[in-house]
Amino acid sequence: MNVLITGGTGLIGYALQESLFRQQHQSTIVTRFPEKAAPRFPEGTHIYRSVMDIPESQRIDAVVNLAGAQIVGKRWTSARKKMIWNSRVAFTQHLVRWLSDREQKPEVLVNGSAIGFYGDCGEQSVDEHHKMGEDFGARLCSAWEDEARKAESFGVRVCLARTGLVLSNQGGMLHQMLLPFRMGLGSKIGSGRQWMSWIHISDQIAALELLLNHRNLSGPFNLTAPGAVTNDTFTSTLARVIHRPRLFTAPQFAIRIALGEASELLLGGQRVVPKRLLDNGHSFQFPSLEPALRALL
Repeated sequence: MNVLITGGTGLIGYALQESLFRQQHQSTIVTRFPEKAAPRFPEGTHIYRSVMDIPESQRIDAVVNLAGAQIVGKRWTSARKKMIWNSRVAFTQHLVRWLSDREQKPEVLVNGSAIGFYGDCGEQSVDEHHKMGEDFGARLCSAWEDEARKAESFGVRVCLARTGLVLSNQGGMLHQMLLPFRMGLGSKIGSGRQWMSWIHISDQIAALELLLNHRNLSGPFNLTAPGAVTNDTFTSTLARVIHRPRLFTAPQFAIRIALGEASELLLGGQRVVPKRLLDNGHSFQFPSLEPALRALL
C-alpha cells in the first residue's frame, strides 16, 4: 500500500511513516521543505513540496491528511487565525480538489481533526455524537471536516480523526512540559479542574492504521485514551513519575493576558470518550495515564 501523508514531518506523521515502513508499506510525503526532510526518511520514500508535484502515474492507495500550522502557544491574532484556517481548511479543500481530478482515486482519506470540535465541555463526558462547540477551534474543526467529507462524492471513504493531546517523548506537549517539571517548576493550570483527553503516540498510530485498513469504518472517531484526567491529575501524575514536586499554579488571569483567545486551549477542556474505536474492537495499549507516562519517560 502506498500512503500519502501530508504533514509527514510532524510528530504524528513521522511516527506513522515509521510504522508503515516496518510493515513494508510505501509512504509518499508532502512537506514544505523536501530537501531538509529527505535525510529523515528511508531511501526510496517519495517526498514532494506539493501534491501537484505527484505524477498521475504514481498510485496513491490511501491519504492521511495531517497538514496544519501550529495552533497552541501563540496568541490568535487575526493574521494567526487566518494562517491556521488556511493551513487546514483551505489546504484540505485544495487536496480534495486534487484527488477529484486524479484518474485513480485512493480508497480512503483519513483526515486530521481535533477534539476541539466539541469546544469547552466542562464536566460533561462527550463521544462522537456530541454537538460541535461555538468557539474558533470548534468552527475550525467543523469546516476542516466538511471539506474532507467532499471526497465522499467521488467514492472515497472518509474518516475524521478527532485527536486529543498526543503524548510522545519525541516532541509535542509532553516534550514542552518536561523542562519546567524537571526543574521543579511544574504547575497546574488555573483551577486544574479542566479535563485533558490524551493519547499515547503508539495508540494514536494504531488507531490511524485501524481507520486506514478497515473498509467498513467512516465518519468521526475520537482518538483519545479512555482514561481522560483533569489538569490537576495530569500534572501531579507527571511530577510523581519524574520524581519532582508540583508546587505551583499558573494563574488564569496571567494565561489570559499572555494568550488572549488562545488561552481557552489551556483553560477549557473536553472529557472525551473514544466510543466508536471501542465499539469497533480497538484495544488500547495505554488506556491509563501513569503507565503511559512511565513507558515514555
